[in-house]
Amino acid sequence: MAESVPSLDPDLLATGIPRDIEGPVFDEPWQAQAFALTVKLNEAGLFQWSEWAEHLGAEIAAATRRGKGVGNEAYYLCWLAALEKLTAKKNLLSIEELLARKEAWRYASEHTPHGQPIELSATYK
Repeated sequence: MAESVPSLDPDLLATGIPRDIEGPVFDEPWQAQAFALTVKLNEAGLFQWSEWAEHLGAEIAAATRRGKGVGNEAYYLCWLAALEKLTAKKNLLSIEELLARKEAWRYASEHTPHGQPIELSATYK
């Protein structure tokens, strides 16, 4: 059974998530999406929160050693890298599926007018 982690649980917030008095703070929509996806995967029992914390901690430590561990964007880039590595470790996606999804998002972001929400298109090849 997965550890239950409500979105504003003190244990979750203790992981270093940038936040203000109302809760997590996101500079970009992708940061909130990565956060929500991680919480949902945990709630679905696909990994334990302790596993997630280990992966995120390792990414933050590596980024800090490289001098890239400061600020919201850096934090959520670590978050995303940890999520990718954990999903690969758990075989939730193949490398090919992950790369295809990244390419679809890259393509969509390059073809979306500034200020509009990025949406994956069924016509992407």
